[in-house]
Amino acid sequence: MKALRLVIHQSSANYKREETVENKMTYPLPPFSTVIGALHNACGYHEYKLMDISIQGRYRSMRRKPYTDFCFLNSTQDDRGTLVKMRNAELLSSAFEEVASAKKPQGNSFRNGVTIQVHNEELLEEYRRLKDLNDEILKFKKDRLGPLLELIKKRKKTLSDKKKKLEKGSYDYIRVEKREKEIKRIEKEIKERVETFQREQYTIPISKFRTLTKSMKFYEILDDIELIIHVRASDEVLNDIYEHRFDIKSIGRSEDFVTVEEARIVELAEENEEGMESDYSAYIDCDMIRQERVLPQQKGATPTGTKYCLNKNYEIVDGKRHFEKKKVLYVSGYAVEEFGDGLYLDTEGEKNYIVNFL
Repeated sequence: MKALRLVIHQSSANYKREETVENKMTYPLPPFSTVIGALHNACGYHEYKLMDISIQGRYRSMRRKPYTDFCFLNSTQDDRGTLVKMRNAELLSSAFEEVASAKKPQGNSFRNGVTIQVHNEELLEEYRRLKDLNDEILKFKKDRLGPLLELIKKRKKTLSDKKKKLEKGSYDYIRVEKREKEIKRIEKEIKERVETFQREQYTIPISKFRTLTKSMKFYEILDDIELIIHVRASDEVLNDIYEHRFDIKSIGRSEDFVTVEEARIVELAEENEEGMESDYSAYIDCDMIRQERVLPQQKGATPTGTKYCLNKNYEIVDGKRHFEKKKVLYVSGYAVEEFGDGLYLDTEGEKNYIVNFL
């Protein structure tokens, strides 16, 4: 069987597990979808090309790297975090200007200047003016607009009751109906004018101010990584990947750069009289473990590892990605006594690779 073997080195990487938030944990090897995505990007593919992947490798160590996580709250808080002004509030952008920061966990006030550190006095005054304006708007609605709308409501009810006592189509009925429509028009105009003023003078300007919270979180980082990736696909796709092998820039995060140390089209064997032990850790199909076709190197031991359900390829359904899942066991120290039916051997001089496509 023909396949493409890639030998890749990474100085460091994080293959993020999507279910982790506080601590961005990493898979020990890149998932299938990550590798497939990197190959598609290198070749410039804009639609999925059928391919099966075998992934094995090892890393020297794992460490935790701290980073600052920025989170914008859904509402602006006056007493916590950092008050910022967005440069473009209509876009999901990280561009902002710091206005002031709270010094304590609670009891602060940006508006009243209580236990805060001011970064931009001009923007802080703008924030305070907007808050003062909102108070004036609320007071106007309560003291003046509210009573006026209540009078209009009573007047509309009076006219409605009067219409019920008049003959429909009569002169008095038409006169009352005309007056009723005029009052409704005035009511609508008053409400629209107040809403427009509030939206333009307060709602839109204040929406540019946000509360930003910062917290210390961590990445798990693998160091000194060696990856052995086998790809099974059509001749055209294998040749494309080979031709674009040096266009594979990263696997994992965008900053997780790769060095492609080897790329070679190889013939895989399905027979080996002596069996074979692996020098690498790998993702192995769970069915191979259950069928005892992949065994621990120590005879009589039970295969151990970590079970994962990894993404491979996806389809777009109703605008959402639906991934095909592969159940695998991440194992090290394993052996295969009989090849074939999904297990292959790649021999290169003194190097031997056990290949299990998924």
